[in-house]
Amino acid sequence: MWTDCNPASGTRLVPVDGLHVHYKREGQGPTVVLLHGSGSSLEGFERVAALLSASYDVIRPDLPGFGRTGPRPDRDYRVRTYAGTIARFMTALQLPNFAVAGNSLGGNIAWNLALEAPERVNGLVLVNATGYPDKTLPAGMRLARNPVLRPLLRRWLPRRATESGLREAVGANSAIVDDAMVDRVHALTSRPGNRSAFVDFANTDQPDRSTEIPRIAVPTLVLRSAEVDGQHFARDIPGAQERVHPDGGHLLPEEDPDWVAAAIAEFLSGNQGRR
Repeated sequence: MWTDCNPASGTRLVPVDGLHVHYKREGQGPTVVLLHGSGSSLEGFERVAALLSASYDVIRPDLPGFGRTGPRPDRDYRVRTYAGTIARFMTALQLPNFAVAGNSLGGNIAWNLALEAPERVNGLVLVNATGYPDKTLPAGMRLARNPVLRPLLRRWLPRRATESGLREAVGANSAIVDDAMVDRVHALTSRPGNRSAFVDFANTDQPDRSTEIPRIAVPTLVLRSAEVDGQHFARDIPGAQERVHPDGGHLLPEEDPDWVAAAIAEFLSGNQGRR
């Protein structure tokens, strides 16, 4: 296993698919991988990871195209490609089996990984995951698909647009969108190549695999905010458990990390030894 550290960010990095995938790892115990959503980074699970690390080996990568990992050389941002990259990332870390939890895009990647490599995934947690065709697109995705704005967004994104997108994504706990959060997200989004990668991702034709969701056979927990639409995982995955947050938005791991971490820990502890 090849790995290195980036002192400036405190992340580790490992080569996968022509990238240096940046990640953080903390704690000891069964392994759980936390996958952030689009336009985010490993910091999106910061507090959840801190809470879980008391009992788990917690790994948080920056997904290709986001955070410090940066854009893919091949510009392939299909969800199925992301799932393969995460599988190879875990192989590079010499971890054949793990639980995986993902928010939004991260959840989409997670359930695709459970379909592609069920022998490796021993627990699946979907936090406001995407993957159904009737899911409402966030404002940032809608802007990036606008043919007039696409060239501009590759070069420039105003800070106020970052703030507006974050405020749209949260629920009642809007106070979490403070200057520090906006500055962090905007700085990472503005890293070289990331804006262009997001435009590429937003305009990638994602094959609809939702009809395959009932084939998922790993133990699954669905964490959903009541206001989030277009999500039917609890209905379609056999035996899935579901918990609904009454007033959360799309960014539950940051809006209510204690609730998310407690739900994940209870679910994983209940499934240890089942597979």
